[in-house]
Amino acid sequence: MMGKRAPRRGRMIPALIACFYAGGVAGWLLHGTFSNSGGPRPALPATVELQEPHETPAATAGKIAARPEATGDVPGAAFIGRDPIAELRRHRLLLPVEGADVKGMEGGFGERRGGGGRGHEAVDILAPRHTPVHAVEGGRIAKLFFSKAGGTTIYQFDPTERFCYYYAHLDRYADGLREGQTVSAGDVIGYVGTTGNAPPNTPHLHFAVFALTDARRWWEGRPLDPYLVYER
Repeated sequence: MMGKRAPRRGRMIPALIACFYAGGVAGWLLHGTFSNSGGPRPALPATVELQEPHETPAATAGKIAARPEATGDVPGAAFIGRDPIAELRRHRLLLPVEGADVKGMEGGFGERRGGGGRGHEAVDILAPRHTPVHAVEGGRIAKLFFSKAGGTTIYQFDPTERFCYYYAHLDRYADGLREGQTVSAGDVIGYVGTTGNAPPNTPHLHFAVFALTDARRWWEGRPLDPYLVYER
């Protein structure tokens, strides 16, 4: 009796194995059919934006994450008008550093940085360390920010929040300055220094102006030449 049952058990094992593989193939085919059928799929995570200072437009301030690069033609900035420079001239901006040489700003915007790999897109105003830095016009302090490139920085909106002013390499902020605070033209908001990537023996203010997009984000805008704004 035992000799007759053994061969029967031996024949059942290959049959079970064949059934197992057949089921696996069928499942794989069904998965491929439904996954390509256009049905709902898990949502992809949202892209993290860069939020860095314009001191390094292509790789920006402090690296919170990743911001879009500033370009010469930012979609959404058209609401400012065809000539944002002419509009800003009507704002009658004060100089951020008293007695600054406007003529000395000429050409600074177009200078190359990082071995020619990026544009300056700002002007440098030389001044002794601890020289007061003034708000060029009234508006809201959008962001107080520290970055490897810009050091201690301030982003300030104009009253309409269509333009943003960027003050970098500050030694420190004015006492009590805070984000969201409204300042008036001429208010002291910081002091000239060499924080960030500024040469330690050359204190200066890195000053930039941006035409914001419709989103009105402090880190996203079209760089404008400050010299053209002040030059008369």
